[in-house]
Amino acid sequence: MKSIVTPKEALQKLEHFCAYQERCHDEVVSKLYSLKMTSDEIDLIVVQLIEGNFLNETRFACSFARGKHRIKFWGKIRITNELKLRNISSTNINLALKEISPEEYLETLGQLSERCWNSITENNKLKKRKKFCDYLLRRGYESSLVYEKVQEMEQN
Repeated sequence: MKSIVTPKEALQKLEHFCAYQERCHDEVVSKLYSLKMTSDEIDLIVVQLIEGNFLNETRFACSFARGKHRIKFWGKIRITNELKLRNISSTNINLALKEISPEEYLETLGQLSERCWNSITENNKLKKRKKFCDYLLRRGYESSLVYEKVQEMEQN
């Protein structure tokens, strides 16, 4: 089946798609498939997007890591897993994680811990601890940091 959109039109659509927000290669390829492009056309368009600097996996990974940490308060484990899900290389994942300074990371964890600990109304100490730990682990924080925070919160 031939595409309804010409490769030139598809390239323009994808340039706008990538300019609007950072995209990973997978998002671009699936968008092109949805436009009924052939594999050869897709390869050609992806190369043109990379050459035009509309598509840059490293830039995407760094922007993704910063955004998810600062806006959604995700930890490094969750960010890593989400980037792996998008087929981002481990080199780019490591570069992306360097975007979050250790100070900022611990400060965010502290604020999140404080808010979470105070919002749990559980009277049973063990259940409160479990809810607290589960929440932070789901957010993607390292278990060693989470358990340190539990100790800290119980002392206060």
